[in-house]
Amino acid sequence: MAVHASPDASLCSALRLVCAFAVTETAAASPAPRRAVRFYWEDFPVHQAREFGHYLVTRQAVLDFARQFDPQPFHLDDAAAEQSLFGKLAASGWHTCAMAMRMICDEYLLDSASLGSPGIERLAWPNPVFPGDTLRMRSTVVAARVLASRTAVGLVRTRSEVLNQREEIVLTMEGAGFFGRRHAAAPAPMA
Repeated sequence: MAVHASPDASLCSALRLVCAFAVTETAAASPAPRRAVRFYWEDFPVHQAREFGHYLVTRQAVLDFARQFDPQPFHLDDAAAEQSLFGKLAASGWHTCAMAMRMICDEYLLDSASLGSPGIERLAWPNPVFPGDTLRMRSTVVAARVLASRTAVGLVRTRSEVLNQREEIVLTMEGAGFFGRRHAAAPAPMA
């Protein structure tokens, strides 16, 4: 079942909120001190493709996320889930976004000159995620340019997919990120 989101402020706000779960759910176990910058805007050329991640979806994580952020019955209760379109307990799509964010952070974002993101333009969940699934990502740079108004900053647009162990696509998204340039002065704060 595909769910499509429109590019409005509420989507961006909701995505930022639930993606924060990916970092905070493991914060006690893995504090993230500032790492050395290895990746700058120049390290994300157009057509570059990456495959990465190995994220095991646990029943407890599905229940914990649903209780806190998306308490719909098919995310919390086996009997209700059996009567749903999913047929069994399924992770929230927003939880899938949070797990994707965690894989992105672990692969490159925490080692980069990331300056944030203007948001996600497209988001879909073409297949459900279930406890026991193992997720991985495939991400391709589709555009990259230096900002005309801030030449120390580059914008990278990516198209990403999250796949399960059966090679089914469970999430697709297109979005952008700001990155510092390798030999540019630090950018001024955005007003």
